Amino acid sequence: MTQRGRQRSMLRFPSFLLATATLFVPCVAAQAQISFSSAMDLALRSDPKIKAAEATVEKARAQLATTRDAFIPGVTVNGGYGTSTGVPLSVPVVFSLASQSQIFNFAQRDNSRAAAAGLQAALLAAEESRDQVTEDVAITYLNLDNAQRRRGAMSQEYEFASNLTRIVQERLDAGRDTRIELLKAKRTAAQVHLQLLQIDDQIAGLSDHLSRLIGLPGNHLSSVTASIPTLPAISTLTGDAPDSYGIKAAEETARSKQFVAFGEARYRFRPQLSFGANYSRISTSQTNYVDYYPGFKQKSESAASIGIQITIPLYDRLHDDRARESAAEAKRAQFEAEGQRSQFLEGRARLQHSASELEARSDLAGIDRELAQEQLDIVLAQLSAEHGSVGGPLMTPKDEQNARLQERARAIDLLDAEFQLNQAQINLMRQTGQLESWVKHVEANSVAPAASTTIVPGSGSVTP
Repeated sequence: MTQRGRQRSMLRFPSFLLATATLFVPCVAAQAQISFSSAMDLALRSDPKIKAAEATVEKARAQLATTRDAFIPGVTVNGGYGTSTGVPLSVPVVFSLASQSQIFNFAQRDNSRAAAAGLQAALLAAEESRDQVTEDVAITYLNLDNAQRRRGAMSQEYEFASNLTRIVQERLDAGRDTRIELLKAKRTAAQVHLQLLQIDDQIAGLSDHLSRLIGLPGNHLSSVTASIPTLPAISTLTGDAPDSYGIKAAEETARSKQFVAFGEARYRFRPQLSFGANYSRISTSQTNYVDYYPGFKQKSESAASIGIQITIPLYDRLHDDRARESAAEAKRAQFEAEGQRSQFLEGRARLQHSASELEARSDLAGIDRELAQEQLDIVLAQLSAEHGSVGGPLMTPKDEQNARLQERARAIDLLDAEFQLNQAQINLMRQTGQLESWVKHVEANSVAPAASTTIVPGSGSVTP
């Protein structure tokens, strides 16, 4: 290349850097870090499940209020004016002011109890929704953080696999290795590259799911490892524990249906008392009402009434059928609550046993990783010696890369085992009723802002 060509290349090189930086900045700015407590706080305030549960609670409060407000008289006003001919079809009322309310009904007390139980069920269901969202956010955040750390370790593993492929290729060219060894090295590198692509897809999916949970869809979020609180030990999450909010809500729903069925059954042969009052202004100026009713002398007159109405149902097949339907619905709700409780207790027992196994598996993965690290240290020590370690075989760069690959693979296995254990801990905390207190403890000890917008240049390479 001529001197002028080199100068032109050097002039174009800063422009290439500027263009590359311009393309890279949007990718960097699109990713923001968010702490664990901030993600939890935003999700609990904006998740649609929690908002829907809160609306259900308001509906239950209104239903309870209707059972009580039935005893408060309602007031209505009706009015109209017109002409008629022939036989009067009704009293010519210009306007009327009416009021009526319920005084006594045998089923009303049961309806009030049913509404109160329904409100309690809605409150418990709202707590269950909060627990579901809390569990989802915690597991998603831990999974995202674990995936980012695994990607960092896997990036180093891919670098070692690429170095191994290069070394084997050089050994093959020198006649010191076989083509089978080269294909094995290439296959190892291809496997790690495929795993990198898969984990990138996993990180993108988890980040998108977390952004939707906190009410900020479309943001590429990354975790802050230091913000993750310590999880309680498995030993503290075993033993008997109270039922979950979901089971309690199902039981309260069954009680509500039982009250409704009991009230429906106490309908026949029981008096119902209601209050009524009415004031009407009557005008016959535009009708021939007085021709048919001569006793009505004036063209306009006021009329008022007040009284108590007593009703005793004697026979009502439609209501009887409805009562049987309510009784069957109450039994079904009770059996469903019992079945749900049995499934919950069975699942919790299985999870407690599997959590202990996961804890042992995590310990085993930690030992395997330490063994791989020790083997790597031995290889590096032998390589650093001029003629190898005394009494040991002479190590080559190929052995070094293989040892590094083994150490990174065991580190990734350890991260996988840690996440499975952490997920089991979160699930157990929810099923033993300790998740809510753990989150409150996290929020009390957190001083992080509501959302961090710290820009990071990628997921990074975190060595576990």
